[in-house]
Amino acid sequence: MVACTKYSTASKITWDDFVKHSKTPLFFFNRDFLEYHADRFEDCSLMFYEGECLVAVLPASAHGKELVSHGGLTYGGLILSSKIRAEKVLDIFSSLVDFAKLNNFERIIYKSVPYIFYKQGAQEDAYALFRHDATLYRRDLSSVVYLNNRMPLSKGRKWLIARAKKHSLTATTSENWLQFYDLLTVSLGKHSAKPVHTPEELKLLFSFFPENISLRVVEKEGALLAATLLFKFDGVTHTQYMATNDQGKEVGALDYLIESCIEESKVLGDEYFSFGVSTEEQGLYLNSGLISQKESFGARGMVVDFYEILSK
Repeated sequence: MVACTKYSTASKITWDDFVKHSKTPLFFFNRDFLEYHADRFEDCSLMFYEGECLVAVLPASAHGKELVSHGGLTYGGLILSSKIRAEKVLDIFSSLVDFAKLNNFERIIYKSVPYIFYKQGAQEDAYALFRHDATLYRRDLSSVVYLNNRMPLSKGRKWLIARAKKHSLTATTSENWLQFYDLLTVSLGKHSAKPVHTPEELKLLFSFFPENISLRVVEKEGALLAATLLFKFDGVTHTQYMATNDQGKEVGALDYLIESCIEESKVLGDEYFSFGVSTEEQGLYLNSGLISQKESFGARGMVVDFYEILSK
């Protein structure tokens, strides 16, 4: 039998150590990342034990009658032990559903982890979802560059990168979070959006995970022209944010910056360069301009799936 228990702060070291050695050891499953915005979410993370052995954890938050595999993460379902086998994952899901029922959750929202982050086969959860009559209710379309089999740059992208080189632009690393936030706010504001993170939160997360978070920028004469915030995983580099201004657009600053990050990622031995989703409205609207930009760098589609399990 698998026992399910709610996470408590006394289990922080145990949790983080388990994530580190799991099939999907992403740094944003660590407690320091999950809790930096604890004021926004009611944590309901779960730990699953077989006897005294921890076999899985689930970053989760409570949203009224919904148990969500964490509201503060783009994705993140069950994090499984590398030693676990399929039948045990079925037991874990049964334990999860029982927990939801006992705690009066009417449904479970489950966000699958994309395959590029697997260190081993890790889709036992997809089979368990099927066995529990889970419904695929949302599918976002993300974009990823296969660094060892990359599609070519578009002609327009090559032209803009060449233009940037003519202006002698260079990409550097920065820790000026306020300057980046100001640029990002203006850039997103043109699309009626705003950054998810504050400058203080970005600075805090960087202090927790300096090996995993990197701010890359292009400046000219002290002025910030373009920037991207990178999340670095084992084998994957992901663009969490990208931003530029009118001056940067004129000289191809963001194009040059992204291409330099892709090339650097390949040199460092990554397999994938991820751009994130280009869908809106629960996956029903595809932002054609946004995904076209990513595809022009040689990226192609990867889905991020959301499932619903009714637990009443």
